[in-house]
Amino acid sequence: MSYLPILALVFGYLLGSIPFGLLLTRAAGLGDVRSIGSGNIGATNVLRTGNKGLAAATLLLDALKGTAAVLIAGIYGPELAMAAGLGAFLGHIFPVWLGFKGGKGVATYIGVLFGLMWQAGLLFLAIWILVALALRYSSLSALTACIVTPFALWFMGRSDLAILFAVLSVIVFIKHRANISRLLAGTETRIGAKG
Repeated sequence: MSYLPILALVFGYLLGSIPFGLLLTRAAGLGDVRSIGSGNIGATNVLRTGNKGLAAATLLLDALKGTAAVLIAGIYGPELAMAAGLGAFLGHIFPVWLGFKGGKGVATYIGVLFGLMWQAGLLFLAIWILVALALRYSSLSALTACIVTPFALWFMGRSDLAILFAVLSVIVFIKHRANISRLLAGTETRIGAKG
């Protein structure tokens, strides 16, 4: 039975590695989203094409692939759900089909979180919205929520999930190191800013 977590991880990885941002922009005739902006395949970069609908669809699908991986694997046990969630997150950030260069992971992080504990998912969104309304930095909103989430899970009595999301949060921070540098320099673009 020890091979099941590995299968769940691989299943989650394959689901998470579907590059919806790239597929949607190509289908819409907008070319390769990797050739603009930050060069990644996430919703934030898709938004730079000027198509808000495609960006919203990318955000939703990138989240749902994390949720789907968790819920499907979760049929066979909570440990497998966690393994699949980790796989989906890693698949989105490091998709084998794109030379292991994917998105920054926030949408899939949220999707996995909702799949494993929806109450914590709502807390994440609430923190993101509050910080975004107050300071108007999308990256700072996500990073703040990623800091709070593992602690919240711990206090909710889910130390297993707290450890998992502590690891995921560290990876999110690594993927956002350029954003962090811009935040510290005061050059990060605010939500709604032109150009």
